Amino acid sequence: MKIASGLVSAEFVSRPNRFVAQVLINSQPETVHVKNTGRCREILQPGTRVWLEPAAAGGSRKTRYSLIAAEKPGRRVINIDSSLPNRLMKDWLAASGEFDVVKPEAMCGGSRFDFYLEKDGRPVWMEVKGCTLEVDGQGFFPDAPTIRGTRHVRELTALRRQGIRTIVAFVIPVNGVTHVLANADHDPAFAASLQEAREAGVEIWHMACDVKPEEVSIIGRSVEQSPQAMVCRKDSQDTD
Repeated sequence: MKIASGLVSAEFVSRPNRFVAQVLINSQPETVHVKNTGRCREILQPGTRVWLEPAAAGGSRKTRYSLIAAEKPGRRVINIDSSLPNRLMKDWLAASGEFDVVKPEAMCGGSRFDFYLEKDGRPVWMEVKGCTLEVDGQGFFPDAPTIRGTRHVRELTALRRQGIRTIVAFVIPVNGVTHVLANADHDPAFAASLQEAREAGVEIWHMACDVKPEEVSIIGRSVEQSPQAMVCRKDSQDTD
């Protein structure tokens, strides 16, 4: 998927709040929008090379650019745009032909899920999670507590117990990472809910990606075949 054109390379300096960052473009300071309100502390370190998407012409934005990607050690690119995983998943589902119906942002009772799918007339509900936290080649989710994410996983578990097929799909927009573990250190409630979902038969998909600054595509899927033990990550550097 071509995600942007005319990207500008910059050097990350700081992040005053969740919504903006300070960068250097050709040594000149610039305030930019960040397309991810998560912490991204392991990614956005001073001196890190980042890529900026120019804002659409004629808009009323205060910033001229949005920060959408960064370079990790080993010259690996990670895309941090939080809207990208759903767009990637939509394209992959359409191209795969695996489902007869693909409907984004569908309501089930009082909840909205990322996708309603149908296969041979049977309903399937899917929630997509983008994983941007990577340590030593292993993905972890979330990088900060997610009440909404925990609620959705529990709701998928309840549907599965009613005999309805449900899926949690982790999209991993960083090269070289193929699996995600629950980050119980940052969010024990989410980790517990994911383990409960596994045991109930909710499918856990891991979607590996090929990532370039201007283009990202899903290149592989791994589906957990049986319940696995919850794995806790301890991160002594992140204490709040």
